[in-house]
Formats: sequence, structure tokens, C-alpha cells
Amino acid sequence: MAFRDLLFRGWYWYVNKADKNAEVLFMNYGYHDKNEHIEFDQDDEPNRYSIQLYHRLAKSVDLTDKDILEVGCGRGGGLAYINKTFKPKSALGIDLDARAAKFGNSFYKSSSLRFEQGNAQELYLEDNSKDVVFNVESSHRYPQMEKFLEEVYRVLRPGGYFLITDFRYPNEMEEYHNLIKKFDFKQFDEQIINPNVVAALECDSPRREDLVKRLSPKFLHKTALNFAGTIGSPTFEQIKNGDYTYFVYCYQKK
Repeated sequence: MAFRDLLFRGWYWYVNKADKNAEVLFMNYGYHDKNEHIEFDQDDEPNRYSIQLYHRLAKSVDLTDKDILEVGCGRGGGLAYINKTFKPKSALGIDLDARAAKFGNSFYKSSSLRFEQGNAQELYLEDNSKDVVFNVESSHRYPQMEKFLEEVYRVLRPGGYFLITDFRYPNEMEEYHNLIKKFDFKQFDEQIINPNVVAALECDSPRREDLVKRLSPKFLHKTALNFAGTIGSPTFEQIKNGDYTYFVYCYQKK
């Protein structure tokens, strides 16, 4: 995914520069379960489908009074929602892009929530310092996934939780599972969520198309619509057809 990664970094840089009114708080493809309805407040409703992906992970464990970490937090919308809704003791978001961390600290106002720049493969945190680590649609861009998992395992307290959702090419899934087996994790939740992601994108495409057309110049529309996963884009079709395997896995450190 090297070329895709390069394009993503360019688009990520552009969003941080162009989004003057803080309309792009999430950059994941979303999740929708037609049998579940979650009540959101007025501020969160526009981002319902992206938030539901975070909710899918967060509801897996009790986060009350826990010290939680999101690695690859982006512009912070997901962690801010979890902090507000599930009441952890502290919530730290780390992202490689310093501008994203700066945005999070200026936009979200909560004494228990903060954002910092950092590398997923070289976390500066102390051993056994976090109860829960989240990773949402981020790890597929890490050059050395094993180093990231080493860091997650190191910073988690015994009995702590690692909650991840992301996608891989089907032929990469065996490698992912083999890496996980190197660590003393107990898996307690698993779901392949391609249908749920497709349902979210189908519902959210009009909003995503509007954002792309308003925030980016016309010559970037095609590329931006693909990154946004709008209906008919190559990314949408890859998720729909199973060219990507989109998963949720939840683990507990023994």
C-alpha cells in the first residue's frame, strides 16, 4: 500500500490546511448496524457513521475511570466522543502529524482529554501505564506492525485491552494473525465488518461528496472522493467486493 500511503499523507496534509471550519473531525469509513440505534447529540449527529465505528469498539469493555490511549487518533473526533460518552479517567490521543495533535488540543475542551505528536512504533509512554489502547483504521499504514504491537503490549497494564479495527488485503490477514500470536493476548471479540462499512458509506456518501466538493479544488475531486469512499469509488467497490478485509478484533493482555 506504499503508493496509497503517499497519497493519503498528501490528502491528510491538505485537510489539515483547508478545513478552516473544523468540518472534518473523522477520516474513517464508518460502521452501521441496521439493528442498532444510538442516540447522538446535535453536534455528533453529522458524523454518526464514523462515530459508530468508535462506538462499536468502545462498548466492548468498561471504560469508566480507565486510562485510555488512541494511537493514530487523527483529528481527535473519535477519542473526544469516547471521552465524553464512556467517562474514562484520562484519554490521550497520539498521532504522527503534529498539526492534528495541535488541532485536537485547541478544538476539544476537556480536562481529561489531550493530544500529542508521536510515533506508533516508538511510544514514549511508561510501561504498564494504560488500561485500554484503541487503534482505528490506522495500522495498515505502519511500516513495522510488529513494533507497534510490541509498544501496545508494553504500555498496557496486565488485564488491559487492545481494541483495533482496520483493513488489509485478504492475503495479508495470515501475516497479521501470526504477528498477534507473538504476544500474550486473549482475543474476546471478532467481526468482519465489510457489510457494515458499506452500509455506512452508502448512508454517508452525500455528506462526504459535499465536503469534498466544498473543501478541495476540482482537479482533486476524483482522488478525494476515492479517499472518502463514496459510492462508486474504487475504495467503495474494494470494500464491497471483499478486495479488502475490514475487521474488528478485541484482545485482553493476560
